[in-house]
Amino acid sequence: MDWKHLISNKRQGQEKRHSERHDDRTEFKRDYDRLIFSAPFRRLQNKTQVFPLPGSIFVHNRLTHSLEVASVGMSLGNDVAHRTLRQHPELADTLFPQIGTIVSTACLAHDLGNPPFGHSGEKAIQTFFTEGKGMVLKGLVSQSFWDDITHFEGNANAFRLLTHRFKGRRDGGFAMTYSTLASIVKYPHVSSAAGKKGKFGFFTSELPIYQRIADEMGISCLSQENEPLRYARHPLVYLVEAADDICYEIMDIEDAHKLKILSFEETERMLLSFFDEENRQKILKRISDEGIDDDNEKVVYMRACVIGKLENCCVEAFMHHEEDILNGTMTGSLIDHIDTPQREAYQQCCQISVNRIYRSKPVLDVELSGYKIMATLMEVMTDAILHPDRFYSQQLIGRVSSQYDICSDDLETRVMSVIDYISGMTDVYALDVYQKINGISLPIV
Repeated sequence: MDWKHLISNKRQGQEKRHSERHDDRTEFKRDYDRLIFSAPFRRLQNKTQVFPLPGSIFVHNRLTHSLEVASVGMSLGNDVAHRTLRQHPELADTLFPQIGTIVSTACLAHDLGNPPFGHSGEKAIQTFFTEGKGMVLKGLVSQSFWDDITHFEGNANAFRLLTHRFKGRRDGGFAMTYSTLASIVKYPHVSSAAGKKGKFGFFTSELPIYQRIADEMGISCLSQENEPLRYARHPLVYLVEAADDICYEIMDIEDAHKLKILSFEETERMLLSFFDEENRQKILKRISDEGIDDDNEKVVYMRACVIGKLENCCVEAFMHHEEDILNGTMTGSLIDHIDTPQREAYQQCCQISVNRIYRSKPVLDVELSGYKIMATLMEVMTDAILHPDRFYSQQLIGRVSSQYDICSDDLETRVMSVIDYISGMTDVYALDVYQKINGISLPIV
């Protein structure tokens, strides 16, 4: 793959027409602005990241997480651009110097397709079709569509949200640039190639869009004849993934400390483990010299040091493996290829997070409640589109936004409209709909 082709400002859905410009923003900055001011992005403020949405203690939601990932992504992209331009000065007159903005924008969008209640909501959609009443659809839809819905994936849903032409929306989705769209596709293959992890990058309905983008930018196709379609990652995906990996792991530790799931001593030990003894002492001395006495503020300072360290390590890993990345032969994430001390410290944090954070009672309570809410919504709405003539079905269908083609003559379109509708809800809205359809609460007039 060639950097000169991989950075393209051609817009999806606007390939055949030119849009008049009235300011000096780059096309990639336009992408960024479109996301920031969009309703799907705004709804992330009411979607669970890991912990229950805040009471008296503020923890991260999907919106604050995405903004932080975008900040780290901007640093990663700018640093890689600076380093790469020193090695390849011929790229200076191309769009390549703008990759910081592209990575930052893709970071804003990376969680856009996640349903309410995080991975629990994702699992509820999948298992409705594999274990629930949705199993009845298996013989009524195509195999490729069945693979898509039984592996429902927030990553693939984000690509759909940005590219699908919903009713009443002009152009093709958000009309984002090709490079921004390619940079969010973490798993560039179809659902039939998802494997045990169940991860894939685009639904069958959006496959032609990704193929057009990949062909335009020269993204390598890795699948052999008669194999499920599979592409190499766009190189900037590695930077988006690294920004996400850094933020969710380190910020979850900070949140766990705030919620007293982890003690200050445990948190301090974990964060300082990313540094050698000399730098640990320097960090502790700076904390002391600046008169930081509050434990939460000490954690904030150490967390900032860790993020800075990991960002530098990931830039080094990207530059070291640039050839493999461009050849499509890179395996694993950038975190997997950072220096051993930091990699081991990161892996230790991951293990503690699994054992102490992700299995903590507050997290499990949200997952259990969220799963039940999502499973119920999937059941009643799918039953409604299978039996649209029933009175109760008409009542349910009538409250769905007109942008979803839920009355289509095509069954697959109707099923996908149900998934679009439910996955686009916020946690609070999903709970509200669940309570209303179960007669638990009445609207207040």
